[in-house]
Amino acid sequence: MNSGNTDLKYLQLLSKQYPTISAASTEIINLSAIMQLPKGTEHFVSDIHGEYESFIHVLRNGSGSIKRRIDEEFEYTLSEQEKRNLATIIYYPEQKFSLMMKEVENPPEWCRRTLFQLIRLCRIYSSKYTRSRVRKTLPKDFNYIIEELLHEQEGIKNRHDYFNSIIQSIIDTGRAEAFMIALARLIQRLTIARLHVIGDVYDRGPGAHIIMDKLLEHHAVDFQWGNHDIVWMGAAAGSEACMANVIRVSLRYSNMETLENGYAISMLPLMSLALDVYGDDPCTQFLPRNTGDEFTENEQLLMARMHKAITIIQFKLEGQIIKRRSQYRMEDRLLLDKIDFENGLINVGEKQYALTDTNFPTINPDDPYRLSDHEKAVMDKIGLSFTNSERLQKHVRFLFSKGSMYLTYNNNLLYHGCIPMTPDGKLRRFKLDEKNHSPKEFMDRLERLARQGYFAKDDPEKKQYGQDTMWYLWSGSQSPLFGKEKMATFERYFIDAPETHTEEMNPYYEFRTREDVAEKILREFGLDPEAGHIINGHVPVKVKKGESPVKAGGKLIVIDGGFAKAYQEKTGIAGYTLIFNSYGLLLAAHQPFESTRKAIESEMDIHSTTKILEHNTKQIRVRDTDDGKEIKKQIDDLSKLLEAYRSGLIKES
Repeated sequence: MNSGNTDLKYLQLLSKQYPTISAASTEIINLSAIMQLPKGTEHFVSDIHGEYESFIHVLRNGSGSIKRRIDEEFEYTLSEQEKRNLATIIYYPEQKFSLMMKEVENPPEWCRRTLFQLIRLCRIYSSKYTRSRVRKTLPKDFNYIIEELLHEQEGIKNRHDYFNSIIQSIIDTGRAEAFMIALARLIQRLTIARLHVIGDVYDRGPGAHIIMDKLLEHHAVDFQWGNHDIVWMGAAAGSEACMANVIRVSLRYSNMETLENGYAISMLPLMSLALDVYGDDPCTQFLPRNTGDEFTENEQLLMARMHKAITIIQFKLEGQIIKRRSQYRMEDRLLLDKIDFENGLINVGEKQYALTDTNFPTINPDDPYRLSDHEKAVMDKIGLSFTNSERLQKHVRFLFSKGSMYLTYNNNLLYHGCIPMTPDGKLRRFKLDEKNHSPKEFMDRLERLARQGYFAKDDPEKKQYGQDTMWYLWSGSQSPLFGKEKMATFERYFIDAPETHTEEMNPYYEFRTREDVAEKILREFGLDPEAGHIINGHVPVKVKKGESPVKAGGKLIVIDGGFAKAYQEKTGIAGYTLIFNSYGLLLAAHQPFESTRKAIESEMDIHSTTKILEHNTKQIRVRDTDDGKEIKKQIDDLSKLLEAYRSGLIKES
């Protein structure tokens, strides 16, 4: 079929949506107007690691942007205390309203003033959007009233009483609380047009499942997979090696909340194995970290025995993958067959080391990578828990639908880990299935295989390959998500020789500070190296040691500053977030968040320091964005349809 016929068929399909000259013309006018609106604000977060209270607060306060707006708008009319009051009402309206009702002397007057303030802020934030888009975000109970108030000019004499009457009626009918909640949620939503999560929601902290629930509710979000996400995705897909890693990390950090309470994955089979096989083993190297006073000595010992049991299972399952996937080139991670069981020694590379633990009752020296019957039964039962967890499957399907290995958006390149490089600073190329892959092609292929590992239900071989790929992405030597030469898990548990514990970083982390390297990466992904940026996570920025998150002459920005409490001692802060609004880029550095309760009762907001990275004198508009390019295509298509109507090629319906 020639292109002319194809174009005509497309225009005929388009005419069903816009059946008249009037309809097509109106849509062109609407879309052309949208192109002139300011660009929506983008919010970038990374490496949340289960710290749900901090994350939810940063989401509610727009990385401090709501408080900044309050300071600007009410600089001379509200005291500092009143501004903090207003901010907290916006962040936590349900909880704060009831507290304020107990504190203020004149509740109706306080309600009236606060409603006026919230409406004023709503007007400012809604001015970036069309009325139609704002209307779609309004709560059903109050959509007509809020729309009236947003566009009402109460300063005009004829309308002053009308405006005040609406506010007074809201208070008199006892709907002030519900109306404030609606306005606060609207402000939160309009503050950020799009949320970018640059990986690692899972592990370390206790609330990854809570964070995922919150992301599911978000109006516009995308997700770049991190190594800690992909291993959970692999576990949900059915990869036993990924399951073993997920459980081991959870036990290592005494964090079973997400596994057991979040996803209802039963650890009873593993507990039975641990008591049966390691009941007399002190498992000293496997005692959990960060337990505080939360667990008794007996509980910690049980967790240590479970920890050892799943670790041995993990090494066996990983060995099986490495043996069937020679293309991974990870033979150096095959260590169980290097153990001298009689003398308690192991060969690593060209050296021999003494083992700190020699109790391996489930390892058969003649076939070290085979699971024992008991271990196999445990993994069968655990596997059913993972694949049948409704909440986990819902979250992982969301990660596949909204997520990817990388994203190019508004001339920014977003990825979690690294773009693998050679020791001499060149972008690494990969030969797979006799085809030479560029870095972008390699990441595209890995993403396709990961999806195959979850969705290829009718082809067991393809599904297995995809699941093995997800494990490789978690710990493979050239994985763009992992970014290290090896994961020295065995050495850290069983060898008391620090030189064996070293996990050498990919050369990318040495070269990413160079501007020419950042430009090379941007070009590889089809972006303008002059105007583009790389937004990166994965490796915490050690601020207390003087490290800057801004690298390569401002072309690369690292926004992992330590959301996870486990990293904050090293980083000195509690995370970076990035804001990209219509005037440029702002980097926010956050101090540790104490608790939601303190934020509500004592109005203890996260203390954030904001630094302007780029400021445009000319406001960025929708026409300058990726969305603008799509709208321009729609306008061009509608213009062709208009021409077809007027030339008689297509008739109006």
